[in-house]
Amino acid sequence: MSSHSTSRTYDAPGPGTWEQDSTHNPLPVTVYKFASTKDSFPKGFREGTARYGLLFDYLEPAAVNGFLYSRPVLVDGSNREEVGRRFEAARNAFENKIWFDDLERWDREVKPDSIRRNRALEAAPLSKFDNEGMIGHLTAASDNAEEMVYRHHIFTVASVLPVGTYLAHAVQWTGLDSGLLLAPLQGSSPVSLGAFDEMLQLGAALRSTGVEPSRYAGLSAGATIEALRSRPDELGAATRGFLHAIGMRLAGGYDVSDACAFELPDMLLGAIWASRTEAARPNGDAAATRVRDAVPDPHRVKFDELLSDARRMNRLRDERGIYNDSWGYGIARQSLLECGRRLFTAGKLDSAELAIDASLAELVSLLRGTGGPSSSELRERADWRRDAPLSEVPAHLGPPPAPPPPLDGLPPHAFEAMRAMGMALSEVFMPAVESKEATIVGRPVSPGTFVGTARVIKHSSEFSRLKPGDVLVTASTSPAFNVVLPLLGAIVTDRGGQLSHAAIIAREYGIPAVVGTGRATVAIPDGARVEVDGTHGRIRLL
Repeated sequence: MSSHSTSRTYDAPGPGTWEQDSTHNPLPVTVYKFASTKDSFPKGFREGTARYGLLFDYLEPAAVNGFLYSRPVLVDGSNREEVGRRFEAARNAFENKIWFDDLERWDREVKPDSIRRNRALEAAPLSKFDNEGMIGHLTAASDNAEEMVYRHHIFTVASVLPVGTYLAHAVQWTGLDSGLLLAPLQGSSPVSLGAFDEMLQLGAALRSTGVEPSRYAGLSAGATIEALRSRPDELGAATRGFLHAIGMRLAGGYDVSDACAFELPDMLLGAIWASRTEAARPNGDAAATRVRDAVPDPHRVKFDELLSDARRMNRLRDERGIYNDSWGYGIARQSLLECGRRLFTAGKLDSAELAIDASLAELVSLLRGTGGPSSSELRERADWRRDAPLSEVPAHLGPPPAPPPPLDGLPPHAFEAMRAMGMALSEVFMPAVESKEATIVGRPVSPGTFVGTARVIKHSSEFSRLKPGDVLVTASTSPAFNVVLPLLGAIVTDRGGQLSHAAIIAREYGIPAVVGTGRATVAIPDGARVEVDGTHGRIRLL
């Protein structure tokens, strides 16, 4: 535990109520992460809310002792012109279903451009740059990371509003739990399966060549991967394709402190061998039929339309992270580590890893010899990130959270937009389930029961401990966690709701999952045998 943990205070960074983002960032973030987020996140979010006519304008972020907090900023109700424009935008959004226009723009323009930008930076010959060339690359990677965060949030509203609209109506018509209502989305987000096509090709190549793990007994994971990658046959090509697809992306989390997939050879090799097992890809057709049967006859045509829209848009939720910031931060991480290696060689840092906790400006100063933080200062930041006492972090700063403003009196489409967005966000950021029983309770997000060994993972650097059939127990997940999913038998998280990334990923893989337990990472011993009941939301120590 960090020796300075008790000396820190948590004060609201401004007026209003601030909520800690424990769903996406349960740990303190690096100064680099916050610098790339503080302007680009609200900028992208605001574009989306304006386009869809929401009276909720954007989320303003702040870092308090490294923990990300945010407060909602509403449209100024006294600005009648802007309010009127938002009402008209909401009407246009729902009458013309402009989310499909945004999906088409994403597929045609933004995603291909993000791929091009990231591939170009990924290919940069870092070791060949002199220090000024390295500074140029550092700056380009930083600009790119900021742009990727911006692009991610341009599409936030488009990615969740159709799902929220479906959910709001389905709850009203059926009274069913949101977990049951979201089960029909299974199979609609293939990107959440990770490099699914590449994994299928890899599995097929392993089966056709008959290569088994025993072939490389005695070799390290890194050496085995290199041996597979270097093969001149279809297995070599499939291995190279798989590594090319995921290698530079973060393997978990949303920060440059999280490892890239290629940095975790044990995890990658486990995923490679796990691909030998052919798994049928699940879909939500049976779940959709069960939900539809609960919908009153007069609403079934509308139900079919809303579910179809939600299924069609659902993939955008995770694609924004996979092709934008997960990749952009992975590239930025490698530029920081290369900078750290140079500074270590020059005797300016005690460890290359310390560069992860420096800002861009500080690294430029260190490279040019014009100043910058000491190793002890950077190590103090890194220690705080790892050891900050999460139990002492307030969920809210400022006055207690007020109930959302009533939607009564809004024009129909503005009402629909605000209700749908509120429903979606509540299912992403839902507070943890309060439970003190011996059986750990959370939200059931993917049905089924699984018994396996619990691996309590607090950071992506620990992914190498995961073995096939393990139960991942962690604070929360990001889209990047799909890299390890072929290894897992079940997922349990402390944070998140029915629309958290853990829930989406588990539904796509069809593995049992329970989220929002609040205490699984402290209540479940690492290595314990557990039973995960994803149907009823319970985890039992065996």
